[in-house]
Amino acid sequence: MASEPLAPEELALIERLAGRVVELRLEVPAVLTLEMGKPLSLLAGQAMTFFEPLVQTVFSFADYRRVAALVERRDVVETLIQTIERKADEARRARRESKAAPPRRPVA
Repeated sequence: MASEPLAPEELALIERLAGRVVELRLEVPAVLTLEMGKPLSLLAGQAMTFFEPLVQTVFSFADYRRVAALVERRDVVETLIQTIERKADEARRARRESKAAPPRRPVA
């Protein structure tokens, strides 16, 4: 079963979601959870849809339905994992480079 390619706005949503995960430094638990839940991705998407009214009262997440629909597709879950890993590598590299850079001296 070939899945349809992701639309540009879906790719942008995945990029934003992955960026937020890396920003919070939750890439390891996120990837672990996504990998373990991959066989249950359809069920996870349906559960997100079921709990949407409760989540929407607590959190303001405009793209919740789109994420729930995307999570149902295993190929999208794999794309999200790869995006998180790529962004985490970029963030680690940037942190390493900033530590290696000589400290700036204040101009008097």
